[in-house]
Amino acid sequence: MTGRLEGKTAIIVGAGQTPGETIGNGRAMAALFAREGAHVMCVDRRIDSAEETVKLITDEGGQAFAFEADVTNTLSCAAIAREAVVRLKRIDILVNNVGTGRGDAPPHAIEEDAWDRIMNINLKSMAMTIRHVLPVMRQQKSGAILNISSLAAIAGHHMVTYEVSKMAVNRLTTVVASGNAKHGVRCNVIMPGLMDTPMAMTGIAAATGKSADMLRAERNARVPMGHMGSAWDTAFAALFLCSDEARFITGAVLPVDGGTSIAIG
Repeated sequence: MTGRLEGKTAIIVGAGQTPGETIGNGRAMAALFAREGAHVMCVDRRIDSAEETVKLITDEGGQAFAFEADVTNTLSCAAIAREAVVRLKRIDILVNNVGTGRGDAPPHAIEEDAWDRIMNINLKSMAMTIRHVLPVMRQQKSGAILNISSLAAIAGHHMVTYEVSKMAVNRLTTVVASGNAKHGVRCNVIMPGLMDTPMAMTGIAAATGKSADMLRAERNARVPMGHMGSAWDTAFAALFLCSDEARFITGAVLPVDGGTSIAIG
């Protein structure tokens, strides 16, 4: 099946990525959405990284443009929605794909500034992009919002802020879904499990001092299917949830984790 997003417009927040040998979730979703016919607005605070994603798309014959924004700033979130309306005329899809765990710690050691920074990036940013896109979608009487959470929302013990913020993203999703179904706007969330993405591998390798090969082997062994997922696994799930094939699905919390969530309960 091709053209699953033909004629649709999509905002991907976090469409750039951390440098690395694999592809990140945001870039994979942007590329796949464009391949399926969407005109993609690639948003990132690092405009050079967003432009790399745009080049990947346009080199394949797709439509995309980059937009620089820091989504921890509410004014920037409003600017995303305004620019999308100006350039794209409508907003069919919004994907929130930003997050960090930098500086996190267990509950007995978390610092206030780390808590505030992680919550602002992981949770407030999604609430504010949704807040400014929703009026457009409600007026259209249609739209699909997708948030990228994490399996850490239901598992873990040592990154208190990250884990709490991701669970809050899940609840934000269901609140938005419940309040906007009557307006034709859907909202769903994906919980990726252990993924072989640059952000995960580079960050954890740096924090632990382990080599990429050692870390990859350890993470693969923790997944019931025997290997980590890739950003393409996230992207294909996102494609379904943002397409008209999922027109009767809203408020869903979808694990994309190789069976890890059933293994932990």
